Amino acid sequence: MSVPRIHPTALVAPGAQLADDVEIGAYSIIGEHVEIGAGTTVGAHAVITGHTRIGARNRIFHFVSLGEAPQDKKYAGEPTRLEIGDDNVIREFCTFNTGTVQDRGVTVIGSDNWIMAYVHIAHDCVVGDRTIFANNASLAGHVEVGDWAILGGFTGVHQFCKIGAHVMTGVSTVVFKDIPPFVMASGHPAEPHGLNSEGLKRRGFSAESLSALKRAYKTLYREGNTVAEAQTKLDTDAATHPEVRQLLDFLARAGRGIIR
Repeated sequence: MSVPRIHPTALVAPGAQLADDVEIGAYSIIGEHVEIGAGTTVGAHAVITGHTRIGARNRIFHFVSLGEAPQDKKYAGEPTRLEIGDDNVIREFCTFNTGTVQDRGVTVIGSDNWIMAYVHIAHDCVVGDRTIFANNASLAGHVEVGDWAILGGFTGVHQFCKIGAHVMTGVSTVVFKDIPPFVMASGHPAEPHGLNSEGLKRRGFSAESLSALKRAYKTLYREGNTVAEAQTKLDTDAATHPEVRQLLDFLARAGRGIIR
């Protein structure tokens, strides 16, 4: 059985639970209630604290802060959590906070995400799988990001917004409303700029699925329909195309309205 490889200058609390082959870099601090799964590496000068659970095979780079208290003035020291899945890359100076009791009490990052330097993920956010966050992208509290979404550098997302699966945002996009799945967006404030067709092709979407989504995008954004009118018109296609059903389900729970 191997043992964790912990640099002699690192500080690991007695209660921390580290898998046998975890690596901890120089001067890093691992808190009392932290769990780190097999094959995960933590760089130098990282601070991982709070009730934080990290899965397997994550690559966590230098100077990150994971599991620190939420930046919410209502927070009163409750034992809220941060949960991170498997196979993520988390680059330098990222900051992920724990949840709050006013929401679900946990911030969740899924698996296979590529998260570049200086990204901030605030309290109670839920990030799916296989996303890409370019440098300095920032999520305010309670934000949801779907699978395969790509946030361009310096994208800023307002609290409680939802970003659908397969969305792509341009550099410095400012998001105040929800972005439906499959849509490309950019600007301040964010506006839709077509379907993320190239990304969908790369992920194996069929020509039939792409055609259905193009019709759905046209109905939602190009024909002058209200959202309610578009939902009614899309219902027929949704019965035979799960991608359109996914779009409709998102529209039904878009609490802040959608970008237009």
